[in-house]
Amino acid sequence: MKSIVISKPGGPEVLRIVAVDLPEVKADEVLVRVQAAGINRPDIFQRKGNYPAPAGVPKDIPGLEVSGIVERCGAQVGRWKPGDEVCALLAGGGYAEYVAVKEAHCLPKPAALDFMEAAALPETVFTVWHNVFQRAKFGPNDNLMVHGGSGGIGTTATQLGAHFGKEVYTTAGSREKCDRCMGLGATLAVPYHEEDFEEVLKHKEINVILDSIGGDYFAKNINLLAVEGRLIVINAVKGANVPLNLIDLMRRRISISGSTLRNRSAEFKAALAKEIEQKVWPLLERGIFKPVIDRSYSYKEVVDAHRYLEEGAHFGKVILTW
Repeated sequence: MKSIVISKPGGPEVLRIVAVDLPEVKADEVLVRVQAAGINRPDIFQRKGNYPAPAGVPKDIPGLEVSGIVERCGAQVGRWKPGDEVCALLAGGGYAEYVAVKEAHCLPKPAALDFMEAAALPETVFTVWHNVFQRAKFGPNDNLMVHGGSGGIGTTATQLGAHFGKEVYTTAGSREKCDRCMGLGATLAVPYHEEDFEEVLKHKEINVILDSIGGDYFAKNINLLAVEGRLIVINAVKGANVPLNLIDLMRRRISISGSTLRNRSAEFKAALAKEIEQKVWPLLERGIFKPVIDRSYSYKEVVDAHRYLEEGAHFGKVILTW
């Protein structure tokens, strides 16, 4: 089969299309013929040599989410059969014509979506659901703030936050992107190149903040949180070492948490998939929530796709098609 490998750490040009053996299918796995694969920031980090794959995962084939058609089933697989259309969360290896994936890490492709849209779901929905709804216990009386509202995580969190909570505030890189965030359900979006989001939002009640920035955003986030507020950190692109006033933390009873998804256990991901199918999949079928696709590229154009994602002009997800 064809796959896209990282030939060495570096820029987009190090990605190569090569022939490799079909993956081995274990008893609790299905072999999926990939139709589309989502491109995510962790793929870029891995390509640069900064985010190694966990044990048991292809070391040089990126890709954390796919959609496709079940080709073959392991001996213990009970839910799926050849021909079923699914999307799946992976710990790596998604940039390939075929992937082997745990049966319990697959979800049915929503009938209302095409394969490109379905491929945009797993990594973002799993990340948002676990962090915002499970860890932060976001609910109907809460307001949510999302940094990076124009990315895959941001567009997902904005839509789900607007449906399950009260108000959503976002930051994005331009006024055009901010307008589009508001079109997805955000009450207010702040263009961070032009305005200080702390100053704009200082009079708002913010109960949960989803942050992938870190650095100098950390203190601003803490300042903005209401009493009993929850800060959830899923990345720290501007720096991981930050100051914290513990007295202020205690006084306002603020909680700080965070997580990474890729290295979590198979059992954890299976349980998360089950809850997401119950809570989120009905919204997809009813058109309440829909993944946002910026553009798609053929797998032969993967270098251009990575370059485009790194430029930061996208709104929503960038997808590879096979």
